[in-house]
Amino acid sequence: MVGLFWIAEGDVYVGAKPVGLAPGVRLTPEGILALGDRQTGMWPWEDVHALAIDDVPVRSLKRNVGVAVDLVLTVGLGGGDEAPTMTVRLTDAEGAETELTAYTAAAIGYSQKEYDLSRELLSRLTEGAGSLLTTLTAMSDWGRRHEGGSPRAGEREALLREWAAGAP
Repeated sequence: MVGLFWIAEGDVYVGAKPVGLAPGVRLTPEGILALGDRQTGMWPWEDVHALAIDDVPVRSLKRNVGVAVDLVLTVGLGGGDEAPTMTVRLTDAEGAETELTAYTAAAIGYSQKEYDLSRELLSRLTEGAGSLLTTLTAMSDWGRRHEGGSPRAGEREALLREWAAGAP
């Protein structure tokens, strides 16, 4: 996990990699792929004018306490196992919006810095084919080299800065 992205086996997802019929969003060189039981579709990059993420849990002391209480109530009292979700919003050239759902990958939320850098990176992906391919290739290559773990916060932030700047 790097910022809002889950990178596994060279595949890049916004949020957690979906399992089974769970909702998810995969970023491919061809476009944005909606995954899951209640959302399907493929949006070629040339049709995507803007890409944004809403409802992202950003860490704060208040949020950490709230998540801890929710976990106690959910797990300790036999409640459901619903994971938090976020909304991935695509806007096409005509201004039409499509909302997709993805599970968050960070149990207690993302840092404000990683959230901001991830938004910057998503914006870069809509700048054009050159930026898109360079960025997704760098992310995928990193994922293939670093299977099985998430780097520490400082390294995650450095990777997001590098990818958002277009450096390989």
